[in-house]
Amino acid sequence: MKRIILLSALLLSQFGTSQLLETDGQKIINDKGENIQLRGLGLGGWMLQEGYMLKTADFAGPQYKIKEKIAELIGEDGMKDFYKAYLKNGITRQDIDFLAQAGFNSVRLPMHYDLYTLPIEKEPAKGQNTWLEEGFKMTDDLLKWCAANKIYLILDLHAAPGGQGNDVNISDNDKTKPSLWESIENQKKTIALWKKLAERYKDEPWIGGYDLINEPNINFTGKNPNGTDEMSNAPLWKLQKDITTAIRETDKKHIIFIEGNGWGNNYNGLIPIWDSNMAFSFHKYWNYNNDETIQSILDLRKKHNLPIWLGETGENSNVWFTELIQLLDRHNIGYAFWPMKKIDNIAGITNVKITPEYEKLLNYWKNGGEKPSKDYATKALMQIAENYKFNNVEIKNDVIDAMFRQVNDGSAKPFKNHQAPGRIFASDYDLGRMGSAYLDKDFINLWVSDPKKRSEWNSGQQMRNDGVDIYRCHDGITNTYYVGKTEAGEWLQYTIDVKSEKNHTFSIRYAGKNNAGIRLEDASGKLLAKVSLPSTGGDENWKTVSVKNVSLKKGTNKIRLYFESDGSNLNYFEIQ
Repeated sequence: MKRIILLSALLLSQFGTSQLLETDGQKIINDKGENIQLRGLGLGGWMLQEGYMLKTADFAGPQYKIKEKIAELIGEDGMKDFYKAYLKNGITRQDIDFLAQAGFNSVRLPMHYDLYTLPIEKEPAKGQNTWLEEGFKMTDDLLKWCAANKIYLILDLHAAPGGQGNDVNISDNDKTKPSLWESIENQKKTIALWKKLAERYKDEPWIGGYDLINEPNINFTGKNPNGTDEMSNAPLWKLQKDITTAIRETDKKHIIFIEGNGWGNNYNGLIPIWDSNMAFSFHKYWNYNNDETIQSILDLRKKHNLPIWLGETGENSNVWFTELIQLLDRHNIGYAFWPMKKIDNIAGITNVKITPEYEKLLNYWKNGGEKPSKDYATKALMQIAENYKFNNVEIKNDVIDAMFRQVNDGSAKPFKNHQAPGRIFASDYDLGRMGSAYLDKDFINLWVSDPKKRSEWNSGQQMRNDGVDIYRCHDGITNTYYVGKTEAGEWLQYTIDVKSEKNHTFSIRYAGKNNAGIRLEDASGKLLAKVSLPSTGGDENWKTVSVKNVSLKKGTNKIRLYFESDGSNLNYFEIQ
């Protein structure tokens, strides 16, 4: 009797307070019956690299080609040492602690199968599955960190054996070898891998679910090579059903997430639903944030009475992020933004800093010329691996603010603690929505919905992910940034703590090829001053102009700088 009571207590402690997820009609709920909206981040760039994440896309898109380029410079052993350091540093307990503190309640793990099992062509015996401890150990550690933070971990097979489509970058697909769809052996290995994962994690309450195949993109019978016009998708549904059957042999508890063809969104030919604890995943990039763009997946949810989950999205501006989350919140749709880390990144929550030495390697790989020495290349690559450590990445607070506070709070808040007298850099304008903290005419990329609206939003691709165009400043005496590509009618707001009420002098450091002008207003629209900006003869020929008798009150002031004409580059202003 005591053993039964102890066992019951153990099960209660494991699952009764675990918040284990399951589906309930069109909702995802926990074991208390509470609706759970997954607010997640995809750990893209860790187990699987796409070329654009390492800035190698022009000459090496899939991971295997990146490895070839690295091995060319530092040898196979050197390449393996780099990846060992890269994987060790890429995601750590500190990263997951940070995600929880930021407000995320889930992470999506994009898995590369070759960290868990050998490719079919390397198996000692045909049809055999050799299991590799590396991937499982990485997943075990990640799950431990997630559980400690009460974050759900969703396993995502991002690179399936052989590759699941014609977009070779996303699945590390080598076209000289049989794909997932051309090889029964690859399909069997995929099923076996999922069964192995289910056996290992079947009793883990902080596993949020299994995302079976990331972004299938293949033309089984259609003309579009990525399967966007496919009408039946029969092999896709059969394989996902077979994977589900294998999982359910050992794991009856966890949610199964399935994805359609055409990068996850083509659900044509869907066969009768084959599991009672299943959800649909879709992906969304570069289109409008309105009901029309998600209507097909809303209809799918209603028709089958199953939850939907936006398993991957991102790579856009802060404006787009805020608008998207507002849309998803209205429809009770969970999400996972993409990615966690990449080099020279403004559109994510962290940025991995590039180095001049790594840029030299990139230039050699792309353009040829003098080959860097093995020692030089090794040091350059190992420094990049070091830069992936959480303590070395740059946290993008503007992106986090857009994903959380700005969703429900339209106010602006200081980007930094600005004091007057003092110097204020143009790039340090307030945090907040467009129309509250700044106004810019290019602020979003919508090329999927409208090819004419392909915009880089921040054309300088530096520092922040708002619409404001921030460029690298090369004079070496400032914070290294300036605001450029300004247009008439755009403005920036700064919250400034003024020590004394008096008339102040504004000195503005600027550059520009044409004559221009700026006006200063307070947040109520009261004109404080007008400033003429004569041509300096070049975009970085910096000059300073001053205007006197600018009246500011003691305490907090919100000042807006309005650009009255195009073409002013603004570096900083000083208040005296």
